[in-house]
Amino acid sequence: MTETIHALLMFILLAAAFILALRVAGWKLKRAVDGILVDLKKQKAFDRASAVQLHYGKRSPLQMGLRDYRPKALDLLIKQDIIRVFEGKYYLRDGENSALLRPGQK
Repeated sequence: MTETIHALLMFILLAAAFILALRVAGWKLKRAVDGILVDLKKQKAFDRASAVQLHYGKRSPLQMGLRDYRPKALDLLIKQDIIRVFEGKYYLRDGENSALLRPGQK
């Protein structure tokens, strides 16, 4: 195999690995977002009075093991105004009639 073909194949392999890593991270973040929304809906956190404390709302600097995407997902949901914070507790902005969950989810 010539050096040019070898370099080209290595570049393609590196690009494919990078794209795959981005897709996996995006998939994990989406699962974390869905999990947070389901968790708030199960706990019936629909307004300030029913707001709940989420144990994954804060990051731990000494976390061991696999990466937890829930704090990042929670930050994104707050920035997009899907979830609101009241006195350190979280609730869904649109309340019980929120169409945030995909059809078929409860």
